[in-house]
Amino acid sequence: MRGQAAASAPVQARREEWGPKSHAVRNAAPKTLADDAFQRIREDIIKGTLRPGEKLKPDRLSIRYGIGLSPVREALSRLASDGLAVAEGQRGFFVAPASVGELEDVADLRVKFSTMALERSIAAGDEAWEAGIVAAYYQLAKLVKQMKAAPAVYAEEWERRNRAFHAALEGACNSPWLLHMCELLYDQSERYRRNFVAYPKIEPRIYEEHRLIMEAVLARDAKAACRILAEHIRRGAAATRRLMEAKAGRRSVRAAAMRAPARAPRSPAR
Repeated sequence: MRGQAAASAPVQARREEWGPKSHAVRNAAPKTLADDAFQRIREDIIKGTLRPGEKLKPDRLSIRYGIGLSPVREALSRLASDGLAVAEGQRGFFVAPASVGELEDVADLRVKFSTMALERSIAAGDEAWEAGIVAAYYQLAKLVKQMKAAPAVYAEEWERRNRAFHAALEGACNSPWLLHMCELLYDQSERYRRNFVAYPKIEPRIYEEHRLIMEAVLARDAKAACRILAEHIRRGAAATRRLMEAKAGRRSVRAAAMRAPARAPRSPAR
């Protein structure tokens, strides 16, 4: 037994070195100016301060964040590799555009990767993993009443706790690559939600699904937990899509009104 433990120890150590580390360090304290620039620009893109399609000018970003040009340029390249920004040759960097097609693609992939991570976590997770999920759910559920009363005040904290809950669900999957993909897709999902969803319009069912997911996980019912999580992701994406389409419709109406020729005033009847 002792020999087996010794033989397995190096494998476990190597496992921690697998794949990218962005899922582990993305929200950690920045170690370099480029890390700082990356985190701050990323946050502003996700929460909609920097809007889809907006040009990302390094000189303006340097002034805005008080960070030098070289770290800002490095951060923009990293954001482009994550899909939050796009590089267009000589034109420079832009915030990634938004479309219903991409939203649906992101939702489909989130269902695949997040349910895979959850299923693996249920198989491998220990009591400490379960406790982390319960704690994350408690923190999230505690905020629901405040969110309903004053969503604009608590939206930022709700997003942070919502992300922590979903990360806790996936945290025991033992695959840095899978966690990396889940993190990238969650970033995109949150970006769409925060750009297009008015927080008072979040469906109450979405809050309830968090509890149902947690209960299925604690019961080690992987099939039920993955089914509810998939429904949860699809429901959120569908709500975002409806609001995107409604917003696009309002823009079309305004544009048509602006293009319409002005009517000549009627002559008074004689």
